Amino acid sequence: MAKECKWLLKEAADQSKVSRLAAEVGIDRVLAELLVKRGVETFEQARAFFRPNLNDLHDPFLMKDMDLAVERLHKAMETGEKILVYGDYDVDGTTAVALVYSYIKRFTSKVDFYIPDRYDEGYGVSIKGIDWAADNGFSLIITLDCGIKAIDKTRHAREKGIDMIICDHHLPEDEIPAAVAVLDPKREDCNYPFDDLSGCGVGFKLVQGYAQKYGQPFESLIPLLDLLVVSISSDLVTMVGENRVLAHYGLKVLNENPGKGLLAMIELSNLEPGHITIDDIVFKIGPRINAAGRMESGRLAVELLTATETGKARLIAEQINDNNNERKNIDREITQEALEMVQSGNCLASQNVTIVYNPKWNKGVVGIVASRLVEAFYKPTVVLTKSNGFVTGSARSVAGFDLYQSIESCADLLENFGGHVYAAGLTLKEENLEEFAARMDSFVAGKITEEMLTPIVEIDSKLDFSQITPKFFRILKQFQPFGPGNGNPVFVTENVYDVGNGRKVGAGGVHLKLDLIQEAQPYHQIAAIAFNMADYYDYIKSGNPLDVCYSIVENYYRGSSTLQIRVRDLREREEII
Repeated sequence: MAKECKWLLKEAADQSKVSRLAAEVGIDRVLAELLVKRGVETFEQARAFFRPNLNDLHDPFLMKDMDLAVERLHKAMETGEKILVYGDYDVDGTTAVALVYSYIKRFTSKVDFYIPDRYDEGYGVSIKGIDWAADNGFSLIITLDCGIKAIDKTRHAREKGIDMIICDHHLPEDEIPAAVAVLDPKREDCNYPFDDLSGCGVGFKLVQGYAQKYGQPFESLIPLLDLLVVSISSDLVTMVGENRVLAHYGLKVLNENPGKGLLAMIELSNLEPGHITIDDIVFKIGPRINAAGRMESGRLAVELLTATETGKARLIAEQINDNNNERKNIDREITQEALEMVQSGNCLASQNVTIVYNPKWNKGVVGIVASRLVEAFYKPTVVLTKSNGFVTGSARSVAGFDLYQSIESCADLLENFGGHVYAAGLTLKEENLEEFAARMDSFVAGKITEEMLTPIVEIDSKLDFSQITPKFFRILKQFQPFGPGNGNPVFVTENVYDVGNGRKVGAGGVHLKLDLIQEAQPYHQIAAIAFNMADYYDYIKSGNPLDVCYSIVENYYRGSSTLQIRVRDLREREEII
């Protein structure tokens, strides 16, 4: 059983604001409170929140260097230069490349794309990629989801006679690469009003800027938004502001008229066309696209996402789906091995940080395994393997703990490293491994608190099952699309029972399917799914009472829709303090 979570009821909003908004909009107080906590306090703000509008997108030319980027792209297209669209092998990178490549292809055939090899080149702009571009006559490279730190690579490209337009969303360092244009809303000298775009989002702003400057209707860009919503969802950027507007309309495209590649992926994922949600992207579509770069080549993902023929799209989607199935098998095996290493004490560190190493593990899945170990032990985690003669791997953190800072403290032992607070990658020589593990464990011990080592479920509100009416759920659905900064609300209901239908489901019977009632209101029965909670089966089957915290979701199956609660955590009946 995973480490027990602490339940934390969020602080109440200003009740006078809640009362006023509930009256103005004509909604339940619980919903009004959820809105006030999101900064929505007036009827006008509520209308803007519930009705995202493409007119609220920012002018792309507010982004630093956008004028230079658009002008250089136009010159290349007008004079018949060869343009290379370059991006990373993850979901954000491949969707960004597919979006910009598809757009440029409308105007010129002299465009190609390049995805670096995860094992041979690694993340970001590579010398090999630039040399390939030079050898094949490309004079303009557009980088997507990478490049903001490629100072030497940009210089190398210039020496080879290649201009670069860098489109990135990662934090820059003090020096900005000397490219023709550097589009990154996180630049300190950039006054763009929204700085949390995905890498694909920055690529979209480039094509939006081009269309705006050269008189193409915005409507011509809307078919590209299915790619953008996949990026926004998978890259876990905040689902607020411009991202929320773009994701809202991207979901419409994905549900009503997706590109051939994404449609093939939807069908292979056994999803219900017309009812795709952000969760479906995060858990079904995104991992499959990622699997191409993990197991084979990210280029395959772009070939899928730019496919214009149904048959070709289906063939590539099947290949990627096979990659994903292989990835899941390898991931499962390595996770099991890693868990056993930690439990038997046969690991590099386990006291304050979990560090495991096996030179034979597949480099493509170590990040996923690190996330699994965080779930199991709830400590900062580093999973390492061997590749190209070096020890290399991925690190994942727990809420509130800056893992990047810990890795940075060992910089003198590392060949290279990169990432952010909660996720990072690193490479080192094998002889530095033991010292790295010891120093990491010591550094984490000095910084981490007991509070950080306890997973927290933040609860938005207490709720009785009788309050979950059709109207309540209809309005709650309009809070979508959900994501960081606009999460699916978590409710707690106390003193509930399974009516006797509870059963184990899923491969190996690790999940629970329940029909719950609340003691005070036995006529309000509600279906529930509890993932990875089969350990509670005997307790629940014995008719014992529970407190349960959950989100409310819509479950589509064979054309019919039912309301269901997705259990986040449950516990034996007790008062919440």
